[in-house]
Order: sequence, then structure tokens, then C-alpha cells
Amino acid sequence: MYDLLKTLAAQLLMPLPLLLGLLCVGLLLIGAGRRRSGLGTAVLALVLLLLASTAPVADRLLAPLEAEYAAMPQLTKEADIEAVVVLGGGWQPDAPRSITGKLSDSSAIRLMEGVRLWRQRPELPLVVTGASRQAERPPVAQGYAQAAVALGVPGERLVVLDTPTDTGLEASAVREALGEDAALVLVTSASHMPRAMAHFRAVGLAPVAAPTHYLVAADSPGVLSDWVPSARHLRKTERAVYEAMGKLALNFE
Repeated sequence: MYDLLKTLAAQLLMPLPLLLGLLCVGLLLIGAGRRRSGLGTAVLALVLLLLASTAPVADRLLAPLEAEYAAMPQLTKEADIEAVVVLGGGWQPDAPRSITGKLSDSSAIRLMEGVRLWRQRPELPLVVTGASRQAERPPVAQGYAQAAVALGVPGERLVVLDTPTDTGLEASAVREALGEDAALVLVTSASHMPRAMAHFRAVGLAPVAAPTHYLVAADSPGVLSDWVPSARHLRKTERAVYEAMGKLALNFE
């Protein structure tokens, strides 16, 4: 129930439902005869929603998160690392697709990066994590494991942690599997990496960041079309807001 409420609260506080709610408040105020207040509230909601859907605003919010940790081109043999850990995302286990096609975009890219780094140190275990918030749906960690085997990772090199439902629980599960103070390569989306690193350090692990799945273009020239609202840019704003709420919640744990 707690996980459900937490997920629902996060969804309701995303820009789209929040600003649509503010727009509805404005319309109700207009209907109640408070025309000036209602019109101002409705216009504010629409302007904020349009701005949140543009590249300059979305990229400005998300880019600092994605740039906090540098990418990891190579995993050297000299590095004192005990495992490569890929954090969970989403998947559609019942979709009539190949195993890689069942993974969400973020999950597929995370796993691809994890396998790439693991191939540079194949003596290490590849740890895949993630449960499902729906009891009847198989955990994403199992999907990761199936895809990893299909990509050539031997089953005996896999460690499947399929019970944690959020990043904090993933960190605790990895600590239980590898031991406290374990040094590991942590693979997750670039925007999620700052919060993930905080969780893993908080439980006594020594993670080394290997971010992937970037949403902000590295060298995007400023053009007028960037100011055209787009669902793709709104998604980036949502990602930045979600991670900000997640980091705020860390202060209360």
C-alpha cells in the first residue's frame, strides 16, 4: 500500500496533472464569479505548462542532473571493483516481442551499458535488480536476466535481485548480496544517477557511477523550433521534477 501511495503521489505532482489541476481551479473561480482571479490562475497554468514543454526550459532543468557524473568509457582491469550493478526500470513481460523488445527504453539502455562494461571484466558478477509493483507481473530483474543471457552473459555470472521496489531498497539488497563497503559499478539513467549514488553510499557501499540513457542532447544548437511545445520535452521536465522530489525524500529517510 505504501508503494502504491508513493507512486500515486509522485504522479499527481508531475507538471501535467498539477498544472491541469491549477487550470481547473481557474475555471472554477471564473464560474464562481471571480473572473479576474480565475482568468489569472488559468493563464498562469497554461503558460507554465507550455514552458515546461519546451526544450530550453526542460533541458535547463534536466542537464545538471545528467552532467553530475561523467560517463565511463572503459572499466580498467586495475579498478578495485567487485560487481557491475544495473538498476531496474520497466518492462512488458506479456508483450508479443523478443526479450529485448519487452524492456522499456531506459531498461534496455541500462542493461546494454551494463553488459558492455561487464564484458570488459567478465570475471565479475553482473547484478540486475528490480521488482514489479504489480503482484501478478514478473519482476523486471527477471527480464534483465533473460535478456542478458540472450546477449551472451553466462547464467552463473548473474545475480538476480528481484524483490526491491525502489532505489533505496535496491541499494539495501545489493549490500546484502555483496557485503558492506563493496566497490561496484553502478549503471542507471544519467538523470537518476545522483539520487542512486546517494542511496548506495547511505547503506555503506562504494559505488562508481556509470551513467547512461541521456535525454538532453549534448550539442543541441539553439533554434526557434526548440520553443515549440512537445510531449518529449515535457517528459524531460517531469523527469527533473521526479528526481528533485526523490532527493528531497532522502532527507526524511
